[in-house]
Amino acid sequence: MELLRIEALEKRFGDLHVLKGIDLSVRKGETVVILGSSGSGKSTMLRCINFLELPDAGAIYLEGKRIGRQAGGRPVYSAAELNSVRADVGMVFQQFNLFPHLSVEGNVMLGLLKVRGMNKADARKIALASLERVGLGSKAQNYPASLSGGQQQRVAIARALAMQPSLILFDEPTSALDPELVGEVLQTMRNLAEDGTTMVIVTHELGFAYNVANRVVFLNDGRVHEEGPPQEILLRPKTERMKEFLESHTLFRIPEAD
Repeated sequence: MELLRIEALEKRFGDLHVLKGIDLSVRKGETVVILGSSGSGKSTMLRCINFLELPDAGAIYLEGKRIGRQAGGRPVYSAAELNSVRADVGMVFQQFNLFPHLSVEGNVMLGLLKVRGMNKADARKIALASLERVGLGSKAQNYPASLSGGQQQRVAIARALAMQPSLILFDEPTSALDPELVGEVLQTMRNLAEDGTTMVIVTHELGFAYNVANRVVFLNDGRVHEEGPPQEILLRPKTERMKEFLESHTLFRIPEAD
């Protein structure tokens, strides 16, 4: 079943035309990895999907329903509609954005209390279950400052999971981490993929894309340049631009031991 469909999505910032007609569909349970150079429009596309940035043109459908309407040649959205979409589409950012004065449990519960309107007992139960899913059930009473960067990002993932979204977006979730902490976050995301969580992930981790993604989408200059299974896109790219991108990520290799 198609969960997300994007048609002819465009976004400008003043004279800068960032997205130039993006078409993309994501099926329920699918993991889609978005690749591209800096400035290709990856993060802007994610922010348009959950309406942190409002599209200038095009249409976004969630579970078959179009978000917003067309008026005067532009898409128009109501505040109530946007709030509903943001509650149903989780987002995990580069920075963890945890509240330092709240415990781990408190951070994960916050959206359930403020957005879902749950009582504390029910919110706590869901928060603890979400923390268990990311391997941090024992850290519920800790505060963010006592956790490693990888653990903090896993709390951010638990916070997104607790809202029980239909879709989770990841915007370079490991780029702010020390290299030795990247693996624990990627493994958590792999576990979610294996559980059937629908995810759209912007990342430069090509190994993760190859091993976990159902589909890889390569953005270039605000457009979808190549799209397909990771084994095809990463091993047999069709365009020169995709070949250049891959070569830039493998310029230096560690030689094999004798």
